[in-house]
Formats: sequence, C-alpha cells, structure tokens
Amino acid sequence: MQKQRPGLAPVAASRRGIVIMFATNSLIVILIVGLVAGWLAGQIMKGSGFGLIGDLVVGIIGAFIGTWLWDLLHLPTIGNFWINAIVISTAGALVLLFILRIIKR
Repeated sequence: MQKQRPGLAPVAASRRGIVIMFATNSLIVILIVGLVAGWLAGQIMKGSGFGLIGDLVVGIIGAFIGTWLWDLLHLPTIGNFWINAIVISTAGALVLLFILRIIKR
C-alpha cells in the first residue's frame, strides 16, 4: 500500500512509479510555471515573444514537451520543485519555439 504524503493529492501507480494527481491549487502552479517558462524561452530565442497569452500557451505546451524529453533522456532533477519545473518547461518551450521557427520559414 502506498503512503499518503501530507499536503498532496492522492497518488496513483503508473508504469514508472508514482504519479501525483492534480490538487486544487495545481492550476495556479501550471499557469505560473507556464508563464515564466514561455517568457524565458522568448527571451532566450530573440524575436520569439508572443505576448502574455502566447507565452503562457508556449510555456504550458513546452512543459509537456520538456517533461516527455526529460523522461525520455533519463535526466536528473534539478534543485527544488520550482526550479526543476521551470527548467524543464523552458527546455520544452525552446524546442517548441525552434520547431515553430522552422515551420514558419
């Protein structure tokens, strides 16, 4: 039986271990991390800024891409939750902006 960690939503078993299900405040976390990651990716790739809503969308989609790539490459976690989430989301957003830039040409 899996232990319930205090302050987190119930956990579910998956192929690779334990997955934390969304809590009620996770939407706010997703929006903050997505916005920061999208903005950072836009700053790193000059001329790729899409405004507030565009950066948010790029950051959220980048979070999915970054998490998939991070898992695929078996890369370690970096620092605490916030730093790790922002780095992984920014990496995914950079990949997304790179692909969008190639398609745009």
